[in-house]
Amino acid sequence: MDNLLALEIFFLGLVGLASLGMAGVAALVIGGLFKGQR
Repeated sequence: MDNLLALEIFFLGLVGLASLGMAGVAALVIGGLFKGQR
């Protein structure tokens, strides 16, 4: 297995996890705002 390929997959996984985490936090914040308004 190419070392560079493993590094690329590792960084792509990190970026994916980070974006998923940010999307989850944003969804929680938006959901909280909508619940607070009602």
